[in-house]
Amino acid sequence: MTTTAEERTRHTVRGYHEARFKGDVAAAAEHLGEPFRFQSPFITSDDREGHLATLPGFVSIVTGVDLISELYGDAEATLVYDVHTATPVGTQRTAEHFRLVDGKIVSIALIFDAAPWQPMKAHIET
Repeated sequence: MTTTAEERTRHTVRGYHEARFKGDVAAAAEHLGEPFRFQSPFITSDDREGHLATLPGFVSIVTGVDLISELYGDAEATLVYDVHTATPVGTQRTAEHFRLVDGKIVSIALIFDAAPWQPMKAHIET
């Protein structure tokens, strides 16, 4: 049985995940706290606005998402999923780790094999 804190974590992380892949920046923003940090192999952002600004470009290349695993704790979560893209990369296996404070996401670490993306690196980094 999950605890109330785990249920709140799940609600927040899934709400963010679903809003992001729908391209709903405003709804995704509702789940983010301050201070906020995002890290991926190509992009690092130390604030919500910087991170949210990258979402429309990212979503524009996504053709589908298949959630593989969800793990929730009181103040952290990990999602593993396949992102299907309209790029030469095709499908990218991805893990995403979230940390929460007071029910809001304060950090996201996006983990994936960056090698297939190297030819597009100049268009990704900001």
